[in-house]
Amino acid sequence: MLRHALSKTSSRLAPRGALTNPLHYASTSALDVDLSKKRNIGISAHVDSGKTTLTERILFYTGRIGAIHDVKGKDGVGAKMDSMDLEREKGITIQSAATFCKWGENHVNIIDTPGHVDFTIEVERALRVLDGAILVLCGVSGVQSQSLTVDRQMKRYNVPRVAFINKLDRSGSNPFKVIVDLKEKLKLNAAAVQLPVGLENDHEGVVDIVTQKMLINEGENGEIVAEKDIPEDMKELAEEKMAELIERLADVDDEIGEMFLMEETPTVEQLKAGIRRATIKCQFVPVFMGSAFKNKGVQPLLNGVIDYLPSPDEKDNFALDLDDEEKEVKIKVDSDEPLVALAFKLEEGKFGQLTYMRVYQGSLKRGMNIINVNSGKKIKIPRIVRMHSDELEDIEAAGSGEVVAMFGIECSSMDSFTDGANLAMTSMFVPEPVMSISVVPDKKSNTANFGKALAKFGKEDPTLRISTDPISKQTILAGMGELHLEVYIERMKREYDVNCETGRPSVNYKESIARKKEFTYLHKKQTGGSGQYAKVIGFVEPLEEDSEETFEFDNQCVGTNIPPEFYPSCEKGANDAAAKGGLIGMEVSGVRVVLQDGAAHAVDSSDMAFRYAMAQAVREAMGQADPSILEPIMKLDVVAPQEFQGAIVSGLNRRMGLIQNSSNMDDNVVIEADVPLAQMFGYSTDIRSITQGKGEFTMEYKMHQAVPRDQQSTLIKNFKEQEAQQNTAV
Repeated sequence: MLRHALSKTSSRLAPRGALTNPLHYASTSALDVDLSKKRNIGISAHVDSGKTTLTERILFYTGRIGAIHDVKGKDGVGAKMDSMDLEREKGITIQSAATFCKWGENHVNIIDTPGHVDFTIEVERALRVLDGAILVLCGVSGVQSQSLTVDRQMKRYNVPRVAFINKLDRSGSNPFKVIVDLKEKLKLNAAAVQLPVGLENDHEGVVDIVTQKMLINEGENGEIVAEKDIPEDMKELAEEKMAELIERLADVDDEIGEMFLMEETPTVEQLKAGIRRATIKCQFVPVFMGSAFKNKGVQPLLNGVIDYLPSPDEKDNFALDLDDEEKEVKIKVDSDEPLVALAFKLEEGKFGQLTYMRVYQGSLKRGMNIINVNSGKKIKIPRIVRMHSDELEDIEAAGSGEVVAMFGIECSSMDSFTDGANLAMTSMFVPEPVMSISVVPDKKSNTANFGKALAKFGKEDPTLRISTDPISKQTILAGMGELHLEVYIERMKREYDVNCETGRPSVNYKESIARKKEFTYLHKKQTGGSGQYAKVIGFVEPLEEDSEETFEFDNQCVGTNIPPEFYPSCEKGANDAAAKGGLIGMEVSGVRVVLQDGAAHAVDSSDMAFRYAMAQAVREAMGQADPSILEPIMKLDVVAPQEFQGAIVSGLNRRMGLIQNSSNMDDNVVIEADVPLAQMFGYSTDIRSITQGKGEFTMEYKMHQAVPRDQQSTLIKNFKEQEAQQNTAV
């Protein structure tokens, strides 16, 4: 059995050879695992911080794989968790991938997530179902734009995390600056639980502040961790950081706080228990250090995952009781309780749809009947598997707290499953797409495969929106950015042998209003026989800036001037008007429609009449309420050598960018700017040209903002011309 690196009975990590025996992982059931020994964790970070490399080392040291491979697959193999050919070619993670490993007696489910903001939904769905996470940070770059996004996602789902400062072997690495970033940029109560032994080319290992021991990786692949005394020249720093760690903990943990006031020094066990309590409450972030690529610090990080992150029964999860007005009910993490499970990710595989499931309560067994709470359908489970990247391992059953996958289950992402209890889990936050392109297969013979591909991708990815232009009849793909859409076009070619012709990317504009406007609209039509009659009175107004809603309908009618049975028709009419604005035909956002009164006819009023009247009333009112076009603004981070700063700034100015901040990071400059997405097409080529290939950038959606008046006039003019051409063609 593999022992912890910090075992009291040995100063070295036991050889991992015993774990390469596949029998170590042989199991037909996941019901017999002690809950306290389970960990469900995600590994998340900014792009190129070393998440997948870290996962590769974890799998190697836990005996899950027998050899280490590079992320970009230079040896023709590639990292285990990047199973798609496209991932190995590009050297990036596109889809989150799940695996399972053992560390000593502990069972760890791991999900490796993408770093690119275009695939942020993969991080979102993973953090929605996991109990803890490792936030990986680059020792040189520190907290970057996607680090901020991941932090927001972790806070949204109250996910406890440990931080791992990676790449300490690289030139310019400074873990203490990264800890300052964690405190100042992410507002986290963070403190080091380790110190680096050497940096850059001299990086050898870490000093464990809690145990006051030095841990050095030895062996061909760092598989042996030697425990040694702290060198004399590091003892003073280790004591200083120990005092800082205790002080940080004392602010959030009563037991450590009391000892701090009494000037007592906690024992190793007391300190670990305090770190664990504060971490699980999301009040503290212990910071680990190392270099995954150089095989340093990974085993102590694994010990930290076990020591400080929660088991499934230590993380509070709640379901909605559908029999009691969706009242929140705390989940009991017990395999003998009624089943409550959540489908959080779907994939189409060679055996059909693969559904990733988190079992919150109760248990899943092969052959049992379960109910899809969302659709009401009863389903028999034909097959349960554990995932190891793209490999499947059949199991007979899975208990509470497990992450597994099932075949033969027809459902949608975020569907809840039970075996009788009328409980449902809450869904997840899905960001709105910001960019769209038109796609059409190059051959008519590929139309069937084209349709299959779109159906599969749309089911897998909630941020990929598929629609048909009502006039041109073209298929429109909307997504989170250029890379997001490019990947799906490439996957269509590789997986379905469908080459696509794409139209120029277009921005997902929205429409809004600037002031309140009342409306009174009468729809009256007589055609011989029963006619149409509907009158509506009310107003439109802008929503508050901090409102979570994008469009709101408020019925304030009193009395029966409008019969109550026509209220739903009025709401549908308002939604019709919001679906296509009057300026450039885009979705309306930030508008509240209030219905106050109206009139009906005993014979001529109908659902259709009120729906039409309301739609026309809202359209006319919005047209007189200072309508505006909103465009997506992106938060852009550019990192490049300082010598190119002037060229980068002038280039962003030409693209209507607003510089928010500029700072130096060793020999590089970091420029933060807000830039309209419409101005960012082709920027990847420009930045390479401007910086001689040395610069890189990341961007993510920030908000929608009104376009300048001259640009609005141009957009309206272009829309009308395009509409006229399409009408002529029809």
